[in-house]
Amino acid sequence: MINETYRRLGEERSVIREIFEYANARKRAIGEENVFDFSLGNPSVPPPAALNDALVQLVRQTPPVALHGYTSAAGAPDVRAAVARYFNEAFGVPLPPELVYMTCGAAASLTIALHALCEAGDEFVVVAPYFPEYRVFIESAGGRVAEAPADARFHLDLSALDRAIGARTKAVLLNSPNNPTGAVYTAQELAALAALLRKKSAARGAPVFLISDEPYRELTYGAPVPQPMTFYEHTIVCYSFSKSLSLAGERIGYLAVSPRCDGAAALFAAVCGAGRALGYVCAPTLFQRVCARFLGESGDVSAYRDNRDLLYGALRSFGFCCTPPEGAFYLFVRSPEASATAFCERAKRYELLLVPSDSFGAGGYARISYCVPRAVIERALPAFGRLAADYGLRGEVCTRAK
Repeated sequence: MINETYRRLGEERSVIREIFEYANARKRAIGEENVFDFSLGNPSVPPPAALNDALVQLVRQTPPVALHGYTSAAGAPDVRAAVARYFNEAFGVPLPPELVYMTCGAAASLTIALHALCEAGDEFVVVAPYFPEYRVFIESAGGRVAEAPADARFHLDLSALDRAIGARTKAVLLNSPNNPTGAVYTAQELAALAALLRKKSAARGAPVFLISDEPYRELTYGAPVPQPMTFYEHTIVCYSFSKSLSLAGERIGYLAVSPRCDGAAALFAAVCGAGRALGYVCAPTLFQRVCARFLGESGDVSAYRDNRDLLYGALRSFGFCCTPPEGAFYLFVRSPEASATAFCERAKRYELLLVPSDSFGAGGYARISYCVPRAVIERALPAFGRLAADYGLRGEVCTRAK
């Protein structure tokens, strides 16, 4: 009578969302100031002030139909042209507007890309740990997930990728800066990956695509974030303004197909077809026009850096093991016991709401989202100290995170 696959997905929400809803219930029960919710990657830094000014200006000076009416299915032509210019100026990629598709955030970008590529029997390689919804997106497109574990620093393990990429691999899905680890892949890593993908493509007799998921591109603490499209020709970039401009609720992003990709025009036609079939056409018009003015910009990243430094330093002093994030706003902490779920359940005793790593494709860790107001971290530190004492941890006992 109904689709059982989607019923199960609806009843079994992601562990991140479950903890978020639990946090909301606890806040209602005992007061928001007594709950330390580190579940969701919901930016607390306000959008740039200039963005708010631009929004007001657009609303006051632009005819309503140009802000609230439909654009072309793939997006407003002038906005697509702005994204193309940005790729040319920022990365040296001669991207034509005809290969840019405006989307309702990165989730829509990824889902469209996967549906555009996936044929019966296709596999998609993800670097573990990875954002849990990747599995949902891939399987809903009809694909199969293949995991390639990251190395001890949570960077690319080329040997693991070599083993994971097989005859049925359609694409590798990459995320840098990374959720949940904060790793930022280097130019050397991307060059090595590109060489491997060319070798695998030759053996397969067809391109192995690279899908680059980039919602955290601007959120970095000094580490450069190379553009994969400059290293590998068969690249699709999926971008969101949700994190960089703190516009998570506005659902706005884009998808870009490399102009060097074999059959780029046909691939983009498949992108348009997937968007049509999925109902992902005409991304929010007002925020298409707003974001076109702020390509490559971000909110106050220093606030996230300060949060990272405060939290990382305190957790290490308590005896927890973790690697300092190079970007994004997540800290991936090793569980003091074998079960990440048990660790996060024990943390709840102190109203610390962390996300266990099992659904990220890596056991034994917890993700802490530190894109919260600094006061939340300051209030939470005594609770983390009590949690550490509960495990008998003592300061600075950990020399490596993995």
